[in-house]
Amino acid sequence: MNNSSKPRVAVVFGGRSSEHAVSCATAAGVLEAIDRDSYDVIALGITRSGQWVQAPDRPQYALESGNLPEVDPAAGTVLMPLDADTKQVIVTETGRVPETLGSVDVVFPLLHGPYGEDGTLQGLLELSDTRYVGAGVFASAVSMDKHYMKVVLEAAGLPVGPYEVVTDRQWRTDPDAARRRIAGLGFPVFVKPARAGSSIGISKVAGPDDLDAAIAEAHRHDRKVVIEAGIDGREVECGVLSGFGDDPPETSLPGEIVVTGGHDFYDFDAKYLDESSIELTCPADLDAATTAAVRDAASRTFEAVGCEGLARVDVFVTPGGEVVVNEINTMPGFTPFSMFPRVWQASGLDYPALVDRLIRLALDRPTGLR
Repeated sequence: MNNSSKPRVAVVFGGRSSEHAVSCATAAGVLEAIDRDSYDVIALGITRSGQWVQAPDRPQYALESGNLPEVDPAAGTVLMPLDADTKQVIVTETGRVPETLGSVDVVFPLLHGPYGEDGTLQGLLELSDTRYVGAGVFASAVSMDKHYMKVVLEAAGLPVGPYEVVTDRQWRTDPDAARRRIAGLGFPVFVKPARAGSSIGISKVAGPDDLDAAIAEAHRHDRKVVIEAGIDGREVECGVLSGFGDDPPETSLPGEIVVTGGHDFYDFDAKYLDESSIELTCPADLDAATTAAVRDAASRTFEAVGCEGLARVDVFVTPGGEVVVNEINTMPGFTPFSMFPRVWQASGLDYPALVDRLIRLALDRPTGLR
């Protein structure tokens, strides 16, 4: 049992995906913001190989070019509960008696990408009836897969841009057919791993000569590749939070991204390593009708995939005022300088209050029900 009178929150971060470093930086911000007078906090890191370890509860992680943060595998290995009756978190180290850390009331999973944001970690927590922040198994999985996310959103009547899907088998057995389908989108196109984030493995392709190399790069991260038609529009993002009880989801004011500084698009370096190359405007300079349309599309997207807790919905606003949904992120970048906290800051909810709200939403979440 947790002997503290305060709810115990386990912040989990790192992981096996290529977004390991981003997750570490996110965790540093959240761990600094959690109110220690209200919550008992433990930090659990997952190494690049998948080992769970006890981590410092105020880690110094920063994203710097050539020096990306990483979970230290030398710490004691953590064993999480795997059933609904055994709630103890245990730390083991060679040559020492295992130490019981006690039970956890809620897990705050701050993993980005595969093996964390895609429903795998959520399934593990469901096995032990452990409450956690954010989307459940299905919403996490479908939102992580850009292909099936678009299928679900189209079925819900939400506008998405033209796209094609190419699996590794299709590319091996009939690449010419795949090239013809992609050419039908017109150039430029964006070639993306279907189940990755933080713009890792994404290429902007201006013409057919560069297509094969872009697909090879995407296949380094995923066996399935999504190719999206370039859309003439402003890149706008909107935060969504679950309501308490039967209240509907709440949306933030939209924010806008403008990429400068020689980047062709909002890639990993522009997002995390070269802040001078982007302009983040919160709230976005949109008229009232367009702002309302963006917020409506964000709320509908959140509910279409059955999301819980939080999400960031990215859209394009075309010159004609149409709102086209690009994607939903169920665990968006969450450093204090990321777009998701910034749009909520502009909407009147600062970073510590945002973290607190997500924990309270998770504590109110029922267990044992799907």
